[in-house]
Amino acid sequence: MLEKLPEFTKQLNDIDEKLSRPETVSDLALFKKLGKERSHLAPVVEGLSHLADLEREIADAKLLLKDESDSEMIALTEEELETLEEEKERTTNAVKILLIPPDPLAGKDIIMEIRAGTGGEEAALFAADLFRMYSHYADEKGWKIEILSSNETGIGGYKELVFSISGRDVFGSLRWESGVHRVQRVPQTESGGRIHTSAVTVAVLPEAEETDIEIKPDDLKVDVMRSSGPGGQSVNTTDSAVRMTHLPTGLVVICQDEKSQIKNRAKALRVLRSRLYDLEVEKKRSERAEARKNMVGSGDRSERIRTYNFPQNRLTDHRINLTLYKLEQVMLGALDEVIDALKIAAGEAALKEG
Repeated sequence: MLEKLPEFTKQLNDIDEKLSRPETVSDLALFKKLGKERSHLAPVVEGLSHLADLEREIADAKLLLKDESDSEMIALTEEELETLEEEKERTTNAVKILLIPPDPLAGKDIIMEIRAGTGGEEAALFAADLFRMYSHYADEKGWKIEILSSNETGIGGYKELVFSISGRDVFGSLRWESGVHRVQRVPQTESGGRIHTSAVTVAVLPEAEETDIEIKPDDLKVDVMRSSGPGGQSVNTTDSAVRMTHLPTGLVVICQDEKSQIKNRAKALRVLRSRLYDLEVEKKRSERAEARKNMVGSGDRSERIRTYNFPQNRLTDHRINLTLYKLEQVMLGALDEVIDALKIAAGEAALKEG
Protein backbone atom coordinates (compact mmCIF):
# COMPACT_ATOMS: atom_id res chain seq x y z
CA MET A 1 0.00 0.00 0.00
CA LEU A 2 2.78 2.44 0.88
CA GLU A 3 4.08 2.50 -2.71
CA LYS A 4 0.84 4.36 -3.54
CA LEU A 5 1.59 7.20 -1.11
CA PRO A 6 3.63 9.40 -3.53
CA GLU A 7 0.95 8.99 -6.22
CA PHE A 8 -1.91 9.85 -3.83
CA THR A 9 0.05 12.77 -2.34
CA LYS A 10 0.62 14.19 -5.83
CA GLN A 11 -3.09 13.82 -6.65
CA LEU A 12 -4.01 15.62 -3.41
CA ASN A 13 -1.55 18.46 -4.10
CA ASP A 14 -2.93 18.81 -7.64
CA ILE A 15 -6.49 19.06 -6.28
CA ASP A 16 -5.42 21.67 -3.69
CA GLU A 17 -3.72 23.69 -6.42
CA LYS A 18 -6.84 23.59 -8.60
CA LEU A 19 -9.09 24.52 -5.68
CA SER A 20 -6.98 27.65 -5.05
CA ARG A 21 -7.57 28.98 -8.59
CA PRO A 22 -10.16 31.79 -8.93
CA GLU A 23 -11.71 30.14 -12.03
CA THR A 24 -12.35 26.94 -10.00
CA VAL A 25 -13.98 28.86 -7.15
CA SER A 26 -16.33 30.55 -9.63
CA ASP A 27 -17.28 27.19 -11.23
CA LEU A 28 -19.57 25.73 -8.56
CA ALA A 29 -19.94 22.28 -10.18
CA LEU A 30 -16.16 21.83 -10.58
CA PHE A 31 -15.52 23.18 -7.06
CA LYS A 32 -17.97 20.64 -5.56
CA LYS A 33 -16.51 17.78 -7.65
CA LEU A 34 -12.93 18.56 -6.56
CA GLY A 35 -14.08 19.01 -2.96
CA LYS A 36 -15.61 15.51 -2.97
CA GLU A 37 -12.42 14.04 -4.46
CA ARG A 38 -10.36 15.81 -1.80
CA SER A 39 -12.58 14.61 1.08
CA HIS A 40 -12.01 11.02 -0.11
CA LEU A 41 -8.28 11.36 -0.79
CA ALA A 42 -7.09 13.45 2.21
CA PRO A 43 -7.86 10.78 4.90
CA VAL A 44 -6.17 8.15 2.68
CA VAL A 45 -2.97 10.24 2.43
CA GLU A 46 -3.10 10.96 6.17
CA GLY A 47 -3.57 7.25 6.98
CA LEU A 48 -0.78 6.12 4.63
CA SER A 49 1.57 8.80 6.04
CA HIS A 50 0.84 7.51 9.55
CA LEU A 51 1.48 3.97 8.31
CA ALA A 52 4.85 5.05 6.85
CA ASP A 53 5.79 6.61 10.23
CA LEU A 54 4.84 3.37 12.02
CA GLU A 55 6.94 1.32 9.57
CA ARG A 56 9.96 3.52 10.36
CA GLU A 57 9.39 3.25 14.13
CA ILE A 58 9.04 -0.55 13.87
CA ALA A 59 12.27 -0.78 11.83
CA ASP A 60 14.09 1.38 14.42
CA ALA A 61 12.79 -0.75 17.30
CA LYS A 62 13.92 -3.97 15.57
CA LEU A 63 17.33 -2.46 14.95
CA LEU A 64 17.59 -1.46 18.60
CA LEU A 65 16.74 -5.00 19.70
CA LYS A 66 19.60 -6.39 17.62
CA ASP A 67 22.20 -4.21 19.35
CA GLU A 68 20.70 -4.07 22.86
CA SER A 69 22.12 -6.24 25.64
CA ASP A 70 20.35 -4.73 28.68
CA SER A 71 17.46 -7.09 29.62
CA GLU A 72 15.24 -4.28 30.96
CA MET A 73 15.71 -2.24 27.79
CA ILE A 74 15.00 -5.33 25.65
CA ALA A 75 11.72 -5.93 27.53
CA LEU A 76 10.66 -2.28 27.07
CA THR A 77 11.54 -2.32 23.36
CA GLU A 78 9.65 -5.59 22.80
CA GLU A 79 6.60 -4.11 24.54
CA GLU A 80 6.81 -0.98 22.37
CA LEU A 81 7.23 -3.12 19.24
CA GLU A 82 4.08 -5.11 20.08
CA THR A 83 2.11 -1.86 20.52
CA LEU A 84 3.45 -0.51 17.21
CA GLU A 85 2.55 -3.72 15.35
CA GLU A 86 -1.02 -3.60 16.73
CA GLU A 87 -1.34 0.06 15.69
CA LYS A 88 0.02 -0.82 12.24
CA GLU A 89 -2.64 -3.54 11.77
CA ARG A 90 -5.43 -1.17 12.90
CA THR A 91 -4.19 1.61 10.59
CA THR A 92 -3.77 -0.77 7.64
CA ASN A 93 -7.37 -1.98 7.98
CA ALA A 94 -8.67 1.58 8.39
CA VAL A 95 -6.84 2.70 5.22
CA LYS A 96 -8.21 -0.27 3.27
CA ILE A 97 -11.74 0.83 4.18
CA LEU A 98 -10.92 4.45 3.25
CA LEU A 99 -9.72 3.25 -0.16
CA ILE A 100 -13.23 2.11 -1.17
CA PRO A 101 -14.15 4.52 -4.00
CA PRO A 102 -16.89 7.02 -3.08
CA ASP A 103 -20.25 5.59 -4.12
CA PRO A 104 -22.93 8.02 -5.31
CA LEU A 105 -25.40 5.84 -3.38
CA ALA A 106 -23.41 5.98 -0.13
CA GLY A 107 -25.79 8.33 1.64
CA LYS A 108 -28.91 6.40 0.67
CA ASP A 109 -31.30 4.55 2.93
CA ILE A 110 -32.25 1.09 1.69
CA ILE A 111 -35.19 -1.14 0.95
CA MET A 112 -34.36 -4.74 1.81
CA GLU A 113 -36.27 -7.68 0.37
CA ILE A 114 -36.01 -11.11 1.98
CA ARG A 115 -37.54 -14.09 0.14
CA ALA A 116 -37.72 -17.75 1.15
CA GLY A 117 -36.11 -19.98 -1.48
CA THR A 118 -35.57 -23.73 -1.49
CA GLY A 119 -36.62 -25.41 1.74
CA GLY A 120 -40.33 -24.64 2.11
CA GLU A 121 -41.44 -23.80 5.66
CA GLU A 122 -37.86 -24.02 6.98
CA ALA A 123 -36.69 -21.41 4.45
CA ALA A 124 -39.59 -19.16 5.49
CA LEU A 125 -38.61 -19.55 9.16
CA PHE A 126 -35.00 -18.65 8.33
CA ALA A 127 -36.24 -15.58 6.41
CA ALA A 128 -37.85 -14.47 9.70
CA ASP A 129 -34.57 -15.19 11.53
CA LEU A 130 -32.63 -13.02 9.06
CA PHE A 131 -35.14 -10.21 9.53
CA ARG A 132 -34.62 -10.41 13.31
CA MET A 133 -30.82 -10.39 12.79
CA TYR A 134 -30.98 -7.22 10.67
CA SER A 135 -33.46 -5.68 13.13
CA HIS A 136 -31.08 -6.25 16.07
CA TYR A 137 -28.22 -4.78 14.04
CA ALA A 138 -30.34 -1.75 13.08
CA ASP A 139 -31.28 -1.19 16.75
CA GLU A 140 -27.61 -1.29 17.70
CA LYS A 141 -26.81 1.34 15.03
CA GLY A 142 -29.77 3.56 15.90
CA TRP A 143 -31.39 2.96 12.50
CA LYS A 144 -35.13 2.88 11.87
CA ILE A 145 -36.95 -0.09 10.29
CA GLU A 146 -40.38 0.07 8.64
CA ILE A 147 -42.12 -2.98 7.19
CA LEU A 148 -43.53 -2.16 3.75
CA SER A 149 -44.90 -5.52 2.66
CA SER A 150 -45.02 -9.03 4.12
CA ASN A 151 -46.32 -12.48 3.27
CA GLU A 152 -46.38 -14.59 6.44
CA THR A 153 -46.71 -18.34 6.82
CA GLY A 154 -48.86 -19.92 9.49
CA ILE A 155 -45.96 -20.86 11.80
CA GLY A 156 -44.10 -17.56 12.10
CA GLY A 157 -42.08 -17.52 8.90
CA TYR A 158 -42.10 -15.23 5.87
CA LYS A 159 -42.41 -16.22 2.23
CA GLU A 160 -41.48 -12.62 1.45
CA LEU A 161 -40.73 -9.55 3.52
CA VAL A 162 -39.98 -6.05 2.25
CA PHE A 163 -38.85 -3.31 4.65
CA SER A 164 -36.94 -0.05 4.69
CA ILE A 165 -33.94 0.77 6.88
CA SER A 166 -33.05 4.44 7.35
CA GLY A 167 -30.16 6.05 9.18
CA ARG A 168 -26.51 6.94 8.83
CA ASP A 169 -24.39 4.84 6.43
CA VAL A 170 -27.09 2.20 5.95
CA PHE A 171 -26.30 1.48 2.30
CA GLY A 172 -22.54 1.66 2.97
CA SER A 173 -22.86 -1.03 5.65
CA LEU A 174 -25.44 -3.38 4.16
CA ARG A 175 -24.74 -3.09 0.43
CA TRP A 176 -22.96 -6.48 0.38
CA GLU A 177 -25.88 -8.42 1.90
CA SER A 178 -27.48 -9.04 -1.52
CA GLY A 179 -27.35 -12.68 -2.55
CA VAL A 180 -28.29 -16.19 -1.44
CA HIS A 181 -28.00 -16.94 2.30
CA ARG A 182 -27.84 -20.69 2.95
CA VAL A 183 -28.81 -22.26 6.29
CA GLN A 184 -27.90 -25.71 7.60
CA ARG A 185 -29.76 -26.87 10.71
CA VAL A 186 -32.36 -29.29 12.08
CA PRO A 187 -35.71 -27.66 11.23
CA GLN A 188 -38.42 -27.18 13.86
CA THR A 189 -40.66 -29.17 11.52
CA GLU A 190 -38.23 -32.15 11.39
CA SER A 191 -38.96 -34.95 13.88
CA GLY A 192 -36.05 -37.19 12.86
CA GLY A 193 -33.29 -34.76 13.87
CA ARG A 194 -31.77 -34.61 10.38
CA ILE A 195 -29.90 -31.51 9.22
CA HIS A 196 -31.56 -29.77 6.28
CA THR A 197 -30.15 -27.16 3.90
CA SER A 198 -32.41 -24.27 2.92
CA ALA A 199 -31.88 -20.96 1.17
CA VAL A 200 -33.13 -17.39 1.43
CA THR A 201 -32.52 -14.60 -1.08
CA VAL A 202 -31.76 -11.08 0.11
CA ALA A 203 -31.87 -7.99 -2.12
CA VAL A 204 -30.59 -4.59 -0.97
CA LEU A 205 -31.97 -1.69 -2.99
CA PRO A 206 -30.91 1.93 -2.48
CA GLU A 207 -34.13 3.76 -1.59
CA ALA A 208 -35.01 6.12 -4.41
CA GLU A 209 -36.37 9.60 -3.87
CA GLU A 210 -38.87 11.21 -6.22
CA THR A 211 -36.05 13.22 -7.80
CA ASP A 212 -34.07 10.03 -8.56
CA ILE A 213 -36.61 8.43 -10.85
CA GLU A 214 -39.75 9.64 -12.59
CA ILE A 215 -42.81 7.38 -12.73
CA LYS A 216 -45.53 8.54 -15.11
CA PRO A 217 -49.09 7.93 -13.89
CA ASP A 218 -49.95 6.46 -17.33
CA ASP A 219 -47.27 3.79 -16.80
CA LEU A 220 -49.04 2.44 -13.70
CA LYS A 221 -51.89 -0.03 -13.37
CA VAL A 222 -53.26 -0.10 -9.83
CA ASP A 223 -55.63 -2.84 -8.64
CA VAL A 224 -57.27 -2.90 -5.22
CA MET A 225 -58.35 -6.07 -3.47
CA ARG A 226 -59.12 -7.53 -0.08
CA SER A 227 -56.10 -8.18 2.15
CA SER A 228 -55.38 -11.77 3.15
CA GLY A 229 -53.15 -13.21 5.83
CA PRO A 230 -51.54 -16.60 6.58
CA GLY A 231 -53.72 -19.49 5.47
CA GLY A 232 -55.90 -17.20 3.38
CA GLN A 233 -58.01 -15.71 6.16
CA SER A 234 -59.11 -12.10 5.75
CA VAL A 235 -57.00 -9.49 7.54
CA ASN A 236 -59.73 -6.88 7.21
CA THR A 237 -62.99 -6.60 5.37
CA THR A 238 -62.24 -3.61 3.13
CA ASP A 239 -60.56 -3.52 -0.28
CA SER A 240 -57.37 -1.94 1.07
CA ALA A 241 -54.66 -4.16 -0.49
CA VAL A 242 -52.92 -2.65 -3.51
CA ARG A 243 -51.29 -4.37 -6.48
CA MET A 244 -49.24 -1.88 -8.50
CA THR A 245 -47.93 -2.86 -11.94
CA HIS A 246 -45.35 -0.80 -13.84
CA LEU A 247 -46.45 -1.43 -17.43
CA PRO A 248 -43.15 -0.64 -19.26
CA THR A 249 -41.12 -3.13 -17.17
CA GLY A 250 -43.80 -5.52 -15.90
CA LEU A 251 -42.64 -5.02 -12.29
CA VAL A 252 -45.39 -5.82 -9.76
CA VAL A 253 -45.57 -4.70 -6.12
CA ILE A 254 -48.26 -5.82 -3.68
CA CYS A 255 -48.79 -4.03 -0.36
CA GLN A 256 -51.49 -5.10 2.09
CA ASP A 257 -50.08 -4.55 5.58
CA GLU A 258 -51.92 -1.28 6.22
CA LYS A 259 -55.68 -1.01 6.74
CA SER A 260 -55.65 2.14 4.64
CA GLN A 261 -55.61 1.83 0.86
CA ILE A 262 -53.86 5.23 0.64
CA LYS A 263 -51.02 4.05 2.91
CA ASN A 264 -50.64 0.79 0.96
CA ARG A 265 -50.47 2.77 -2.31
CA ALA A 266 -47.77 5.04 -0.86
CA LYS A 267 -45.71 2.05 0.33
CA ALA A 268 -46.13 0.22 -2.99
CA LEU A 269 -44.91 3.32 -4.82
CA ARG A 270 -41.82 3.53 -2.56
CA VAL A 271 -40.92 -0.09 -3.28
CA LEU A 272 -41.61 0.25 -7.01
CA ARG A 273 -39.57 3.44 -7.30
CA SER A 274 -36.62 1.77 -5.55
CA ARG A 275 -36.83 -1.35 -7.75
CA LEU A 276 -36.84 0.81 -10.89
CA TYR A 277 -33.94 2.87 -9.54
CA ASP A 278 -32.04 -0.34 -8.78
CA LEU A 279 -32.59 -1.52 -12.38
CA GLU A 280 -31.10 1.77 -13.60
CA VAL A 281 -28.13 1.50 -11.21
CA GLU A 282 -27.50 -2.15 -12.20
CA LYS A 283 -27.55 -1.18 -15.88
CA LYS A 284 -24.82 1.40 -15.25
CA ARG A 285 -22.84 -1.10 -13.16
CA SER A 286 -23.04 -3.78 -15.84
CA GLU A 287 -21.42 -1.32 -18.24
CA ARG A 288 -18.41 -1.54 -15.93
CA ALA A 289 -18.68 -5.35 -15.66
CA GLU A 290 -14.94 -5.96 -16.02
CA ALA A 291 -14.18 -3.76 -13.02
CA ARG A 292 -16.92 -5.41 -10.98
CA LYS A 293 -15.29 -8.84 -11.35
CA ASN A 294 -12.58 -7.74 -8.95
CA MET A 295 -14.96 -6.33 -6.34
CA VAL A 296 -16.42 -8.18 -3.34
CA GLY A 297 -19.02 -10.37 -5.02
CA SER A 298 -20.82 -9.40 -8.19
CA GLY A 299 -23.97 -8.16 -6.48
CA ASP A 300 -25.82 -10.88 -8.38
CA ARG A 301 -28.73 -12.05 -6.23
CA SER A 302 -28.30 -15.63 -7.46
CA GLU A 303 -24.79 -15.72 -5.99
CA ARG A 304 -24.41 -17.80 -2.82
CA ILE A 305 -22.70 -15.44 -0.43
CA ARG A 306 -22.99 -16.95 3.04
CA THR A 307 -23.69 -20.17 4.95
CA TYR A 308 -25.15 -20.30 8.47
CA ASN A 309 -24.36 -23.70 10.01
CA PHE A 310 -26.24 -23.94 13.32
CA PRO A 311 -24.96 -27.36 14.57
CA GLN A 312 -21.37 -26.03 14.34
CA ASN A 313 -22.26 -22.45 15.44
CA ARG A 314 -20.45 -21.42 12.24
CA LEU A 315 -20.90 -18.58 9.79
CA THR A 316 -18.98 -18.63 6.50
CA ASP A 317 -18.85 -15.76 4.02
CA HIS A 318 -17.79 -17.43 0.76
CA ARG A 319 -16.71 -14.23 -1.03
CA ILE A 320 -13.88 -13.43 1.38
CA ASN A 321 -13.29 -16.89 2.93
CA LEU A 322 -14.30 -15.61 6.36
CA THR A 323 -15.33 -18.20 8.95
CA LEU A 324 -16.56 -17.29 12.44
CA TYR A 325 -17.61 -19.72 15.15
CA LYS A 326 -20.01 -17.28 16.78
CA LEU A 327 -23.22 -17.74 14.83
CA GLU A 328 -25.37 -17.27 17.95
CA GLN A 329 -24.00 -13.74 18.46
CA VAL A 330 -24.30 -12.91 14.75
CA MET A 331 -27.98 -13.90 14.70
CA LEU A 332 -28.48 -11.50 17.62
CA GLY A 333 -27.12 -8.66 15.48
CA ALA A 334 -23.34 -8.86 16.05
CA LEU A 335 -22.63 -8.25 12.36
CA ASP A 336 -19.85 -5.66 12.63
CA GLU A 337 -16.99 -8.18 12.29
CA VAL A 338 -18.50 -9.55 9.05
CA ILE A 339 -19.34 -6.14 7.59
CA ASP A 340 -15.93 -4.64 8.48
CA ALA A 341 -14.19 -7.62 6.82
CA LEU A 342 -16.26 -7.05 3.66
CA LYS A 343 -15.37 -3.34 3.70
CA ILE A 344 -11.66 -4.16 4.07
CA ALA A 345 -11.85 -6.66 1.19
CA ALA A 346 -13.56 -4.02 -0.98
CA GLY A 347 -10.75 -1.57 -0.11
CA GLU A 348 -8.12 -4.15 -1.09
CA ALA A 349 -9.92 -4.72 -4.41
CA ALA A 350 -9.99 -0.96 -5.00
CA LEU A 351 -6.24 -0.77 -4.30
CA LYS A 352 -5.54 -3.53 -6.85
CA GLU A 353 -7.61 -1.70 -9.45
CA GLY A 354 -5.46 1.35 -8.74
